[in-house]
Parts: sequence; C-alpha cells; structure tokens
Amino acid sequence: MFPRSLRRAATAAALSLLLAVPLSAPAAAMSRAPGAPGIGDVYFPDYGNGGYDVKHYNLKLDYQPGADRLDGKATLLATATQSLTRFNLDFLLDVREVKVNGGLAAFARTGAHELEITPARPLPRFLPFVVEVTYGGVPSSIEVPGIVRPWIKRADGALALGEPEIAWWWYPSNDHPADKATFDVSVTVPEGKQVISNGVLASQRTSRGKTTFHWLMDKPMATYLATLYIGDIEVHKGRSSTGLPVITAYDRTLGPRLEFAKASVERTPEIIDWEASVFGRYPFSSMGGSVVNENVGFALETQTQPVYDSIFFETGPDVAVVVHENAHQWFGDSVALKQWRDIWLNEGFATYAEWLWSEKEGTGTAAELANALYDEIPADHPRFWVRVPGDPTPAFLFYASVYWRGGMTLQALRSEVGDDDFFAIIRAWARTKQHGNGDTNEFIALSEKISGRQLDALFQTWLYEPVKPAGPPATVTARVREAGPPASYERHKKFHELLHGPA
Repeated sequence: MFPRSLRRAATAAALSLLLAVPLSAPAAAMSRAPGAPGIGDVYFPDYGNGGYDVKHYNLKLDYQPGADRLDGKATLLATATQSLTRFNLDFLLDVREVKVNGGLAAFARTGAHELEITPARPLPRFLPFVVEVTYGGVPSSIEVPGIVRPWIKRADGALALGEPEIAWWWYPSNDHPADKATFDVSVTVPEGKQVISNGVLASQRTSRGKTTFHWLMDKPMATYLATLYIGDIEVHKGRSSTGLPVITAYDRTLGPRLEFAKASVERTPEIIDWEASVFGRYPFSSMGGSVVNENVGFALETQTQPVYDSIFFETGPDVAVVVHENAHQWFGDSVALKQWRDIWLNEGFATYAEWLWSEKEGTGTAAELANALYDEIPADHPRFWVRVPGDPTPAFLFYASVYWRGGMTLQALRSEVGDDDFFAIIRAWARTKQHGNGDTNEFIALSEKISGRQLDALFQTWLYEPVKPAGPPATVTARVREAGPPASYERHKKFHELLHGPA
C-alpha cells in the first residue's frame, strides 16, 4: 500500500508537473477535434466520454444533512487520447468554475447529463492534463427521466448508491467502467456524523464542530462503484486474518434486523478468505460492508465496501448475499466490464459463487442448484429464456436470466471442461484481467486456450439462444434433482419481481 505521506507528496508533485505541461507541445500540431460525448457503449451511447482517460479523482466535499446540500471541488488527473479542442464530463450539479491546467475554461450544459468543457487552448494528444471543477447543489432535487434517483436523502444524511448511474449526482466523471481510476475522497460533515466510502480510511479529524473523513482507493475503480454513506452509523473496525483493515457499518435504525445483519456481514473476512482460495488472491487493500435501512431492494458491490439493504436480513441471516457481493470484488470490480452488454460476466460469476459456497457448506452442489433452477423454469416461460444473458438489452440489464442463466453457463462450462480446467480458467481470468476490463469474447478465448476445446457452441447455447437449452447444465444423479433451487432463490425472485414483475 502506498503510504499516505508519500501519496500527498506524489500527488503534489504530479499536479505541479501537469500544470507545467507546455501547451504548445509538438503533439498539438496534430489534427484537433472535440472529444465524443459518449465512450462508445452499445447500450448507453451517451455514457462516458471520448478523447481522454482519467487516471485519478481527488474529491473534496462538504455535506450538510437535512438540507442535503453538497459543495465540492473535483480535481481530475487525465491523459488526452487525441488532440482535444473540448471534452465532456458526466455531471448534474450546478458548476461555478472550471479550470484546465490552471487556467479558466468555458463550460456549458449539453444533453441530459453532459458538462461540455472548452479549455483556453487545445490539449495535446498523449499528454496529461488537470481539470478542476468547483460545484454545489442539492443532489436529491435532481431527476433524470427514466432513471430512479440513485442519490437518497436520509433524515440523518445521505446515500449514494446506483448502477449503472450514480456518479452524475455527486461528482463529475468519465462515467463508464471502461475508464477506471484511483480515488482520493475527503468529506466534511457536522461532528457526530459518520462517512463511509471506498478503500482505506486514511484519517478522521474534528475541528470547530466539523469532522473530515479522508478515504483512499489506491486501485483503479469504475465510477459507479464509488459510494458515500453519511449519517448516524454504528461503525466497527478490525483486521482480517491477512492484516487488511476491515470496516463494517450499520444504520442505527435497523432494529431487530441488526442482529441478523451482523451475523452475516461480520463474516466478510472469512468469506473473502474462502473466495481467495477459489478465485485467487484478494485484489484490494481493505474490505468491509455497510447495511442501510432504505428499502432500495438490492445490494451493490461498491468496491471494498459493499452496501446491503436491510431487507436481506428481515427474517434471518443471509450469508449468500455477502458471498455474492464480495465475489464481485474479483468479478465486476477488479475485472470490470468493457461494455454494459456483458453484465453476465459480473452477475453470472457472483451467482455461481453463491452456488460454490453452498457446495462448500454441504447444502447442495453447484451442479445440483444449477439443474434445479433449470428444472424450475418451464420452457414456455414468457420471458426468462427469451431474455438472453449475453445480450439482455438495456431495459433488462439486471433481469433474472442474467444472474441464473449466467450461472448456468458457468456450470455448463465446468461440466464440459472438468474441474481442473474450469477453476484454472476462473483464476486466470481474475489474474490476467486484474484491475482492468474484459468482455465475453475474451473470456471465451481464454476458456478455449486453457481447456484446448472449441467452445463456441456451448456459449452460443447458454448465452445467446432465446430458448431453453435442450439439456440441463450438468449431468447429475437422481438425488440431485431433489435438491430444489438454491436457498437464495426466493430472495432473487423477489428482487426481480420488484424490477420486472414475475421472473
């Protein structure tokens, strides 16, 4: 881990170097053009932006609970990938000032969530630059048609939580998983309030009735995985068996759900140890989890600090959801998507991790659970088999088939290539793509390379054919058929019914 004192010195040196970049560098003579207002995602063409790559976000925020007032200054360290006459950031709050390389820049609103910035001089290709945006507003007052507001105003604070959209409501960004960056987040709140974000809590200082929390994420992170949880929160700090800091946080209004939540989330270090034995070394420098009492109806794999709705712990512990969200630390967080279309690489893998946990615990093997789900859903179901996990469409990005049929795809792969090659594939995917991005074609190519088999037909059948496959994902004994769906089936079913009606 990069020590905090060295990080401050290095950041200051980097800023000085970037601000000193000559604007008349030779690359400036190359063809100049504005950066595209989208990064090129086939599902969300206007998400993210073209022409540059963000390396680091430095956010200094001041938040006032009650009024839900957020004021901030975001400093982005980026590199131009073309000679830029202007470029866009994704953002919704009111902007007071923008500087590029220390000089004032013009800015304007375009589109639903675009902040268009025109620097005083074009930015040369391949050279780094610094953007400073000073802003403020009331995030909960902003509504974008067709999007559920992901910034939640709470009686005692706020919660920033959403996928694929959340960053627009609290910091300017190149908002797409294809452009990951490190983060440095400082948040000042009234004394007595707590702030949970991603990574390591580097410092916590109180002065004149206010407390500033400084969080560091030293590994690249997709913008939607950045989170804020502010309020009256019960916070627990500890260490994992490998010495990593562990922070867990619980809403003080959980009531009887608190006991069940703790019985689940406090097992995070144990679960991550087991997942590391299956997927390879844990890719981050901290771990934890937060339980909120907001009835958002989902949990999210926010990097190193998953957030769980308390509804998961309404009737008892739910260890499976903790397994699921922490499996995402490998599949979805460390290995992020290149395109949102490939969301099954996140959700299918995390679902399969639940089944592997069941296998470990002796409550049904992954093969048993995959086959039981296959048997449970009839071939003439009006939507499940038609909504293919390999191309679910934007409206059904989180539909049940992405999770369950995505998991069945992995079981079908395991049955085809055998355990040795299957787990070698999974570990190699996590290792070779660590802190980067991947897509389905790359995963298929890796599977074929390691197994020595041609697997196009298998993946076509399970990911893309809009019909129920002719046979189950695994060949198992009659006893297996009596296992029934996985323990998390009813929970997943409820979640998908909330989103889309009956699965």
